[in-house]
Amino acid sequence: MEARDRRLAGGRWNAAMKLAMVGTGYVGLVAGTCFAETGNDVVCVDVDAERVARLQEGKVPIYEPGLEEMLTRNSREGRLSFTTDLAEAVRRSLIVFIAVGTPSDEDGSSDLRYVLEAAKGVAEAMDGYRIIVNKSTVPVGTADKVRDVVLRHTRHEFNVVSNPEFLKEGAAIEDFMKPDRVIIGHDDVRVAEIMKELYAPFTRTGAPILVMDNRSAEMTKYAANCMLATRISFMNEIANLCERVGADVHWVRQGIGLDRRIGPTFLFPGVGYGGSCFPKDVRALLQMARESGCELEVVAAVHRVNEKQKTRLIEKIVDHFAPNMEPSPGLLKGKVFAVWGLSFKPRTDDMREAPSVPVIERLLELGGEVQAYDPAAMEQARRIFGERIRYSPNNYAALEGADALVLLTEWNMFRNPDFPRMAKLMRQPVIFDGRNQYNPRELKDLGFTYYCIGRPTI
Repeated sequence: MEARDRRLAGGRWNAAMKLAMVGTGYVGLVAGTCFAETGNDVVCVDVDAERVARLQEGKVPIYEPGLEEMLTRNSREGRLSFTTDLAEAVRRSLIVFIAVGTPSDEDGSSDLRYVLEAAKGVAEAMDGYRIIVNKSTVPVGTADKVRDVVLRHTRHEFNVVSNPEFLKEGAAIEDFMKPDRVIIGHDDVRVAEIMKELYAPFTRTGAPILVMDNRSAEMTKYAANCMLATRISFMNEIANLCERVGADVHWVRQGIGLDRRIGPTFLFPGVGYGGSCFPKDVRALLQMARESGCELEVVAAVHRVNEKQKTRLIEKIVDHFAPNMEPSPGLLKGKVFAVWGLSFKPRTDDMREAPSVPVIERLLELGGEVQAYDPAAMEQARRIFGERIRYSPNNYAALEGADALVLLTEWNMFRNPDFPRMAKLMRQPVIFDGRNQYNPRELKDLGFTYYCIGRPTI
């Protein structure tokens, strides 16, 4: 009880806090490493022994800029360790974070089995007071469910905190170290003070720490992601309308983004959003609303628009190579498509719900051949497509003999390519740009046929 009493009384220790991070996926690994970077003693736990062994060797299983160097340094200096022994990790820690996966269930809701299993394991290992923190993205009311599970499996005192993450893949280290805000949901204001102390090193420049109830904290995460997804789908709808009426979404986007009430972020049209958060969280919020007897019509439309937008380029490809023809198996037989970009966004190898997957699958269904390149996601692509596509060693090699380039991820290395070299490598100088990377007039002057999203074809 000494640890609990001193912390809850508001006392500060000179010693680092002792933390356990249950789950070494994207969130757990980034959070655990960043907490160690600020001097805390962090042990990360995972049931996957092979994954833990690799992490103990300094091998990071995900691509995230800066993470491997930070992880290696903190491991070497003794602040960060990895284990499969949950009981030992809990016994040596005051604060235990649950950062396991919450995949979509068949009805779109979040599957909480891993969260509740982790809570049970933590409860059974407790030998005294603990603060149990939900770091996973979880539906409203999950803190109550975690509390019920823990109560059934321990006699020791504890508190449950909701502490959602707001990390962007590809910029997660910076997002954690310099957050826009920190959200802390709690059931005891004294526990909130401990969490504020933990996050103090990350908020020295004035980023607010918002303290609220658990349910509001859980809802904040879903509301934030669904708002960002809404901006993307809205802009994609405007882009599609621009094509019909002859407007240029490039200028429209800038014109509305300069309104201080709107702002410029997340207004880039393209082939839709993907990744591990937006699609899953939109579906989960819709299911949560249905279960509560409420229909979220705007959010439902956001989801529908995004699903349609992922194959918007396929419509353009069919219109170009087989005008006035209905899409059917074999329609694009003999055509070779170079694909630049496979991850759902730059600076990550994550292909979960990436637009590249339905686009490539549809090209293959129509009889096309695909030769693809991505600077980080080639291994992930092999797990999805196997030998059904060709994997190129670099972006120019993917263009050899291609009838068209399909650009799906806006990696920096694709922004200013050697267009004359590209034209020589390709069988036909045709580009379908799903991220509006290039200037249509310049490409026309270079002899390319260029299609993009929401801009007039010149």
